[in-house]
Amino acid sequence: MRIALVAGEASGDALGAALMEALRRKFPAAEFAGVAGPRMKAAGCIAWHGIEELSVMGLTEVLSSLPRLWRLRSSLRKRILEWRPDVFVGVDFKEFNLGLAKQLKREGLPTVQYVSPQVWAWRQGRVRTIGASVDLVLCLFPFEPDFYREHGVRAAFVGHPLADQIPIEVNGAAARVELGIDAAARVLAILPGSRRAEVERLAGEFAGAAELLAQQFPGLVCVAPMVTPALRDVFVAQCAQRAPHAKVRLLDGQARLALAAADVVLVASGTATLEAALCKRPMVVAYKLGAITAFLLQRLGLIKVRHFSQPNLLAGAELVPEFFQEQATAANLSAALARWLTRPDAVAQLQREYTAIHERLRCSGAERAANEIAELLAAWTAQV
Repeated sequence: MRIALVAGEASGDALGAALMEALRRKFPAAEFAGVAGPRMKAAGCIAWHGIEELSVMGLTEVLSSLPRLWRLRSSLRKRILEWRPDVFVGVDFKEFNLGLAKQLKREGLPTVQYVSPQVWAWRQGRVRTIGASVDLVLCLFPFEPDFYREHGVRAAFVGHPLADQIPIEVNGAAARVELGIDAAARVLAILPGSRRAEVERLAGEFAGAAELLAQQFPGLVCVAPMVTPALRDVFVAQCAQRAPHAKVRLLDGQARLALAAADVVLVASGTATLEAALCKRPMVVAYKLGAITAFLLQRLGLIKVRHFSQPNLLAGAELVPEFFQEQATAANLSAALARWLTRPDAVAQLQREYTAIHERLRCSGAERAANEIAELLAAWTAQV
């Protein structure tokens, strides 16, 4: 059994590694190759390229990187076809993976997209392209398969592996001991993103929010887990400029430990918002795109949902405050964080909502995804 995988960012790397381990339990002799991050490499994936070669964000960044990405995709297509895997699995990173999957499907390979593109949220017409590109969509959220079925695309809800990995009750006291944080301290965890463009847009306002909050709550402890040394440098520079008194402590990785130790979280929109929710922590979410990208999305009316953070999407309501583009200022973010720190009743209600979400998503996601892929391959083999 040969399985080709392509992940394009840190969250996809974690999903890919968990999927590989589940697939290996079904196919002990399976070989894995493709585009991988450190977790997938550790799980045994032969990395033809690293995820850092793909990680771009926003329309303007993608446009400037298009020639390089096209060359890389063409090279990958050739290498995958030469290797001739039994199945191709695109792990998240939809725009890149769907185009590659379409080319591979034309060559007779079964193709899977693990993590649904948010076609239900914006540009719903893309569902036809997805159906032409992949034989199966593995959905992390329970409301997604119905949308695909309405358009004749095979899709299955498999749950989210993070919900399996994180316990229903997270031990915050133990996390504080491990990080050397006083049990009585107020703690703010700051997660400004996993991609450079994202961190560059949010770092200044996040640092400024930490400074304002530290002035309001003396003794506030701020911890900021950084995905890479390069992103750490970007954030350190902004902290020096915008948060001279907040004493932000930078961590190398350890995001989940920081979340567990926190009273409140300031986070960039993305998978980290779900991780914070599964850790049952109140949060404030920010999202900033390039000015041109944001203008086009808003002017063309392409966004079809009211919320963009994962907790709010799953709840169908605004559980946590969201700030988009010019609204994501240090003043707005710090004021929203302060409200969580002064309203324990609201935090308790939020944690009940989080627990309900956690229980819905907790269904051995990687195992279910592996089972769906195995069923697809069995059906494919029977047709051949």
